[in-house]
Amino acid sequence: MNKSEFIKKLAEKTGFTQKDAEKFFNANNETIMETLSEGEKIQVVGFGSYEVRERKAREGRDPRTGAAVSIPAKKVPVFKPGKLFRERVEG
Repeated sequence: MNKSEFIKKLAEKTGFTQKDAEKFFNANNETIMETLSEGEKIQVVGFGSYEVRERKAREGRDPRTGAAVSIPAKKVPVFKPGKLFRERVEG
């Protein structure tokens, strides 16, 4: 499912117009990104949680040459699904 298909389905479920559903979708995504970039965690009971984790610096390998490559530490966004979410996906 791509973004436009998702927005169409969201509009059908909420009764919003597709334009309003897209505004909501974009505002939701922007709010998640802003909150995580500020270092805060988002928890939605039953759905899951979003947080930022620190990846440690490590050494990797260049697949073409096999030479050692230093991979710097960085922050990455992580989503951990909640119990209800996992149960719905499992079937």
